[in-house]
Order: sequence, then structure tokens, then C-alpha cells
Amino acid sequence: MAPGLLAAAAAVGLALAIHTLVPVLPAMTLAVVLGLLSANLPGVSGWIGGRARPGLDFAGKHLMRSGIVVLGLKVSLVDVLGLGGPALLLITGVVLAAFAGTYGISRLFRLPPPVSLLIATGFSICGASAIGAMAAVRRIRQQDTVLPIALVTLCGTLAIGVLPLLTQPLGLGPEVFGAWAGASVHDVGQVVATAQTAGASALAVAVVVKLTRVVLLAPMVAAAGLHHRNGAGAGGDDGRPPIVPLFVVGFLALAALRSTGWLPPAVLEAAAVLQDLLLGMALYGLGSAVRVAQLLHTGARPLLAALASWLLIGVLGLGAAVIMIR
Repeated sequence: MAPGLLAAAAAVGLALAIHTLVPVLPAMTLAVVLGLLSANLPGVSGWIGGRARPGLDFAGKHLMRSGIVVLGLKVSLVDVLGLGGPALLLITGVVLAAFAGTYGISRLFRLPPPVSLLIATGFSICGASAIGAMAAVRRIRQQDTVLPIALVTLCGTLAIGVLPLLTQPLGLGPEVFGAWAGASVHDVGQVVATAQTAGASALAVAVVVKLTRVVLLAPMVAAAGLHHRNGAGAGGDDGRPPIVPLFVVGFLALAALRSTGWLPPAVLEAAAVLQDLLLGMALYGLGSAVRVAQLLHTGARPLLAALASWLLIGVLGLGAAVIMIR
């Protein structure tokens, strides 16, 4: 597995370097793009699909789960609860409505149920990491995560460019814009890149709202696991997955630890670097499984479904932001 893991680590280093030079480009989005490029460039694609493949597959599956665990250290339950009951209910309602609406749109465009489920999870909660968590608990094949991750990366990147352009036409203040970005943009890094264009106050609101959505990853994945477990019951206990996977338990445990305030800033900074490394390597591994020819073969239906879902979440997030920041 060494060649693939080393390639993924090098790609993350490059992604972080580009992000440092051009902060508006999130490192995790760049990791997916670099993976996609390496899988489709002549002279490199053969090595990526051959000798490097075992390590890249390991990264896409196991490092993704490890990264989700470490992601828990970004979540302060104290900050989330500080939003207040009405705001928490509103954000939860947006996530549920976005999940149901995106799943319905995907099925309307005749996408397969597993793909529709992953698209709904990624768009409504926290992008590629949520897709990885849902795929694990529902035991969806890794190759079926490729299209949802490509779509959530595309639409999240689109939000970075489009949402700031709408600030003036819609007459949004910094706090409202930050809440909108936090409630509707997919990946945490994409939220930061979008919200920071409106200043520090917008970014502060956006991060708390976004992390509230991230907290909902655990109950959503647990509910999906329980549903899948009950559905697999007829096959005997040996075929039934756990209700809550261990990596989700780890995510909650580290979120609780972060919320105690016991961890010094140096530890949190080191954890942030580790999270970027793990999730970046995982996303590079998943991106390297994308074949452009296969994506084109799927036709326009997935892209149209993703754009319709993106519009739905944008409208829901804007409504929630206006109500929250009054």
C-alpha cells in the first residue's frame, strides 16, 4: 500500500501549498481535483490505477473514517448550544428538509437509490466526509461514492464563487450572509472560503452554524444504520451492521472532549493538521477513482439533479439565515 499512500500524502501537501497561496481554494476540494487529474492524465493514470491502487483504496475507506473521528475535535457543543433552541431547531429542520428534498430530486432524475442517498447526505450535512460515513454504515460500495463526491465538490466550489456575488443584490449583512453560507454550503472548508469574503463576523457565524450541521452527522448516520440493520435482520445477526459505527462513536467522544475546554490550543491545532492530512488523503484516493469518460457516460441527469439540489439547499439556507439573524 506504500506507493498509493505516499502519493496521497504528497498530493495533500501540494493541495495545502496551493491553499496557502490562494486561500479561496479549499485544500480538501483541491485534493479531490488532484485525484481526478491524476486518474485521467496520460502517463500517470496507469500507475494510479495499478501499483498505487491498493494504498489509494485504503485511504479512501479507512483514512476517511479516521478523519471523521478527528473532525470531532472541531466541534464545540458549547458553541453549538449557544445558538439557542429556536436556531438549533431551525438548522435541524433545514438539514432534514434538504436531505429529503435532495433524495427526492435525485430519484426524480432516476438516479439509483444508493447514489441518491449519498448525494442527499453530502449535500445536506457536510460534504464528502458525510458521504464516506453514510457509505460505511449502509455498506455501499466505494466505487458508488465517486459520483456523489464529484458532484458535492463541484457544487460546493460553485457556491464559493456564486454566493458572495449575491450579497449586494439580496441586501445581506455580514451575519446573515455568514449564516447562509453555514446553512447551505457543503464542506467545512468551502464554508470558510465562502464566508470569509464578507469579513470576520460573517466567518464566525458561518462556522458555528456549519458545525451544528456537522453534529447532525451522528444521529443521521445512526438512523440510517438502524434502518439498514433492521432490513438486514432476515439474513441473521452476522450480516447486520452495528447501529452506530465505531468511527461515529469516536467522533462524538472527541466532540465531547473538545467541549470540556481541557485541550490546549496547541493540541487542537495539531489535530486540525492531522484531520486535513487524513481527510485530504482519503479524498485524493476517492478522486483518483473518478474516470471522466465514465462520468460523461452517466449523462446530464446527475449534474442536473445536483444543481437542482444545490438551488434547493441555497433557498432553504437563505430562509433560515434571515429568520435566525433578526
